[in-house]
Amino acid sequence: MDTTGTLDARHVSLEPWAEGDFWLLQRTNSPEMTEHLGGPETEEQLVARHRRYLVVEPGRMYRVTLARTGETVGSIGFWERTWRDTRVWETGWGVLPEFQGRGFAVRAARAVVEAARATRTHRYLHAFPGVGHAASNAVCRRAGFELLGPVDFEYPKGTWMTSNDWRVDLGRI
Repeated sequence: MDTTGTLDARHVSLEPWAEGDFWLLQRTNSPEMTEHLGGPETEEQLVARHRRYLVVEPGRMYRVTLARTGETVGSIGFWERTWRDTRVWETGWGVLPEFQGRGFAVRAARAVVEAARATRTHRYLHAFPGVGHAASNAVCRRAGFELLGPVDFEYPKGTWMTSNDWRVDLGRI
């Protein structure tokens, strides 16, 4: 992390989520972008999500930008959850359609692994893409996550789906 608080991973930067980033939630709230997440949220749900993203701890949300131009390509973050009776970090991301397929999500995922590791809070970072979401499962594989296997996962609240449990060991705490 540099002195401005920006994380850089070769071609992308992770910019801490800011008040002016609400537009990105609106852009990623399309049926295409939320197909594997239970569908679009209401405006009220987006406002509540934006407020949660502005809270720095525990974890952090980021706007993913191109390192050289500052152009926004998506979002990523990590947050606490209890998984199998243990406190862990969880991560999730979204890349805008016009930037998909170029490796930006993989680079952002590698950077968020380092951000989670730097907190020295939890030993593991998990991702839970749906088993049928080939692109997100490929991001996990290419970003160095270990596949632990399929699990029943509740998302959104009240909706169960079969997800893959991917994990990165962040090292001893």
